[in-house]
Amino acid sequence: MSNVKLRQSIALEAARLMYERVESEYYTAKRKAAKRLCRGGVKPGDLPSNAEIRDQIQLFARLHEGERRTENLKDMRLAALAMMRLLRAFRPRLIGSVMTGHVRKGSDIDLHVFASSAGLVADILEREGYQFDVERKQIVKHNEARVFTHIHVFDRFNFELTVYPEDKAHYVFKSSITGKAIERASIRELEEFLLREYPGLDLEARLLAEEENVDPFPSFRQLLLPLENVKQSARYHPEGDVLFHLLQVFELAKEQRPYDEEFLLAALLHDIGKGIDSANHVAAALSVLEGLITERTRFLIEHHMDALEYKAGTLGARLRGQLEASEDFEDLMLLRELDSAGRVPGAIVGTVDEALGFIKEVARANAE
Repeated sequence: MSNVKLRQSIALEAARLMYERVESEYYTAKRKAAKRLCRGGVKPGDLPSNAEIRDQIQLFARLHEGERRTENLKDMRLAALAMMRLLRAFRPRLIGSVMTGHVRKGSDIDLHVFASSAGLVADILEREGYQFDVERKQIVKHNEARVFTHIHVFDRFNFELTVYPEDKAHYVFKSSITGKAIERASIRELEEFLLREYPGLDLEARLLAEEENVDPFPSFRQLLLPLENVKQSARYHPEGDVLFHLLQVFELAKEQRPYDEEFLLAALLHDIGKGIDSANHVAAALSVLEGLITERTRFLIEHHMDALEYKAGTLGARLRGQLEASEDFEDLMLLRELDSAGRVPGAIVGTVDEALGFIKEVARANAE
């Protein structure tokens, strides 16, 4: 294979790894790609640049996401502006793929904020009811260790806020892709950019409409995370805690109905009431999820225990007839089957955020 073809092949494989979220770092992705494609060593000069890989990632995004990607990018930029206005006191700057337009499935909105303490930023987010985690990450570069503080905000679109000291507000940050100063925008610059990029956009009306749309996913996350500490009877649930069980059932549902947002939500949330009232977990789940789920998802959760009695032949004739008459009866019985199967100790599952992220992407695709 010629050096040019080898470089292109490595760039394509590295892009695939990053687009599919197998890898998140350019350096790791290109090294793994080179190892897969070449038995011998690869000269550093034969490795593609980060920019070459980024271009290939965009090809994947255009191929798999089509026109949806363009509208999604617009929505992400509007969401970025709303968050920046909220954090105006910390001189926020939009950076990364949402700024440059190089978004792909699952991209975060990246902001730089400048504050004397991450706690000041967190206080505002908490006051506004956002779900978020604070992460302090040590990076070693050129034999020098530095600690970065990131605030991960979980919303309709997820954010990664990197908190820098106030005196860094005018510092020129370099891009790991181009080696040049990163593209970034202040609130005013982003407002002007949006009006140029999307002629006819009623900016304030769109932002107001976004505020009125209630995003249920932060509520789902808030209800799911504590279930890691809710233990179950080893006789019926040898796998352990409620959250582990729900994530198992979700993974099984993803294999069976990867396109069905309502079914996936039912699989992930069907036992969510066990963290509220273990004695009557179905009623507790329906109460806390009121207004956040569709009627079909509600039906599947409401009757997942009735389906157990149906299979056992102990369900009353009247309810049995009602379930059989439902157009969602087959899906209910499939959920019952997956519920029983998702009880394997040590099974491999994803995280809550990965599960919710997957369902968000399904929802966006179905909205097209």
